[in-house]
Amino acid sequence: MPRESPILDTLLRVMRTLRRSYDRRARDVGLTLSRARALTTLAHHDGITQTELAAELAIEAPTLKRQIDALVAGGFVERRPLDGDGRKNGLVVTERGRDSAIVEFTHRLRGEVLEGIDPQDLDRAAQVLDRIARNIERMDRT
Repeated sequence: MPRESPILDTLLRVMRTLRRSYDRRARDVGLTLSRARALTTLAHHDGITQTELAAELAIEAPTLKRQIDALVAGGFVERRPLDGDGRKNGLVVTERGRDSAIVEFTHRLRGEVLEGIDPQDLDRAAQVLDRIARNIERMDRT
């Protein structure tokens, strides 16, 4: 068993700080960190269903539904019936969702957050965090 480490406390602090900062700065654009994550993922998988997006984001469908409802209300996303299955809707990013100001904001924030950190350090940190996630997933299966 590894010795006690402050990494989990640090990770939680980073997530709280990131969410607070992002939400405060993104308010003018009409996004929150959770909504931006859903929108960004959806932009790479335009037209997928809400169930597929929830799986991609590894979150519960009811949590995602609230986020999608807010994105639809904000004009960032539309629900469109899927061809061949009138019971299901595909999620499509609107022109507003693809707005360059939103994309620019997200890129700028990511750049500022990671400023001054060596790419090799970022790669190693990602490996460690991925391992932590796999350990948690394994614990949940048992």
